[in-house]
This record gives sequence, structure tokens and C-alpha cells, in this order.
Amino acid sequence: MPTVFDELLDRFHLYLAGVDSDLVADAVARIDWHMPSRPLEPRSLGCVRHLDRIAELAPADAGPLTRFVADHRDELRWGQTYTAADFGRAFIDNYGWLEVFGTRGHFVNDAVAAGLLILGPGIVYPDHHHIAEEIYIPLTGGTEWRMGEGGFRVRAAGEVIHHPSNVNHAMRTGREPLMALYVWRGGPLAQKSIIGSAGGRG
Repeated sequence: MPTVFDELLDRFHLYLAGVDSDLVADAVARIDWHMPSRPLEPRSLGCVRHLDRIAELAPADAGPLTRFVADHRDELRWGQTYTAADFGRAFIDNYGWLEVFGTRGHFVNDAVAAGLLILGPGIVYPDHHHIAEEIYIPLTGGTEWRMGEGGFRVRAAGEVIHHPSNVNHAMRTGREPLMALYVWRGGPLAQKSIIGSAGGRG
């Protein structure tokens, strides 16, 4: 009988497979979706209080995934890379991620990590970079995103955002929370992001 985690992976895969993007299609095709599960104890964070609103905001194609995560939030292991010493208590109370698969997620994958990021309203995730290439797909709209030396601009739900290796990027939420699906590949999959400029790239 499928577990909650099996269904989570299925909904995650189904959403990604429906994204109209050559970059995403290539990423999906390269992933071996028959992954062994990893037993993890549930862990909750303050950011999960935004999940009901996220499910309301998400477009129809993301609804099955966002609603499922909201309904099963207490069975999942939520994580944080930073502490209050990095960005302050308000950030930590409104930030967290769920790694569906990777080196520390609910399913084991040493080649690629993927999951969901939450940021509450009125939060700035400052410039940071990492070795891994990153694909983001916001599942809620209204958040401003910045990459390299460019300015902030609002990205729509379902828009594909590509951050190449070691290129700075930042996010700034408005009046509504953000949930974004992410895929990391081509670098350390559990690396703590480096805050600040990346070798003059922004």
C-alpha cells in the first residue's frame, strides 16, 4: 500500500512532468524516480502555518501538490539551513524547506536534490549563491526574484527560474507567502549557501 511519502513523490513528479519547459523536461528525464525511501522523524517549523494560504493561492495545476503538503504537514520533516544568527528571528520563523529527495530527504538520491521552499510574507532572502545549479518554479505568485546584477522583478506562479552555478540570487516576498519547487544538481546537494557576492557576479 502506498505511503504518504510515496504519494508526495508521485504528486511532485506529476507536477514537474507537466511543466512546459525544455530545461525542466531534461531535469525530469535525468532523474531515476525509483528511489529508496529514507525513514525520517517528522519535524515541524513555524513556516508551515502558511501552508493553507499557499494552497489557496496556488494555481490549479499546483493544487494537488500544495494541498497534499498542507494536509500532511505534520508527517513530514521540515528543515532549515540557517539560524537566527544569520538573518534574524523573523526570517527563521517564516522560512523552511521540505526535501522530497536528495542526500537528506524522504527519498535517497545522491545525484539531485529537490523539494519545496517556503517564505512567509514580508521576508527578504538576501543575495546568496552555491555551487549546485538550481531550477526554481514558484507555486505562488507575487514574489520578487533577483539574479546576478539585475534588479528585483515579480515572477508568476509556474514560471521557470534558472540559477546557474555560483550565480547570486535573492527573493523578496510581498503581502503573500511563497512556496517554490526547487531542483538542485551538479554540486554539493546539502551545501549551506554562501551569503554575498559570488566572484563579482552580482
